[in-house]
Amino acid sequence: MEELIQIIQANVQYAPYIIFGALLLAGLNIPVSEDAMLFIYAILASSNQDYLPHLFIGVYMGAYLSDLICYSLGRFLGPKLFEIRFFANMVPPERIQKIHNFYEHYGIVTLLIGRFIPFGVRNALFLTAGLGQMHFLKFALADLLACTISTITFFTLYYHYGSSVIDFVKEGNIIVFSTAAIVLAGYFLRKKALNKSSG
Repeated sequence: MEELIQIIQANVQYAPYIIFGALLLAGLNIPVSEDAMLFIYAILASSNQDYLPHLFIGVYMGAYLSDLICYSLGRFLGPKLFEIRFFANMVPPERIQKIHNFYEHYGIVTLLIGRFIPFGVRNALFLTAGLGQMHFLKFALADLLACTISTITFFTLYYHYGSSVIDFVKEGNIIVFSTAAIVLAGYFLRKKALNKSSG
């Protein structure tokens, strides 16, 4: 990590373009960690304050457009996506309708929570939103809000506190992930129970 930061720091004038391009690749499910990018570029901005606006815009726009790319893959390729080996195991088809129902019931809350969960959960949510034919404008506006909140939050934390806050962020992510998993499990169990009682 430190070596990577040093390499980028030596070419800081190109850094906003590098991060923007890297995050666009993440939208295609290339393994580029948005969390790592946020950390690296916030640290870089703290020692190169003249580039702060450029670095933040690069990471913010890259993250947001990456989400739209991932959503578009699901929306425009649809079920054909599962014929591509690279994507076949990312979101099992049987889960798509369940997650789509969660979007329908909780809407923007799904993206707000999902935006703070790492481990590939973000892209799975965006891809599912596209596969479920969620209205593009609805997704774009909801994700714009979610992306703005998460990007500003993490960038600010890393910018001011650096690596000392990483453990705190990890713990927070685990809490958010666990809470979301419990809520999802509760929702589906309740729905199953209601279906049984009505049947």
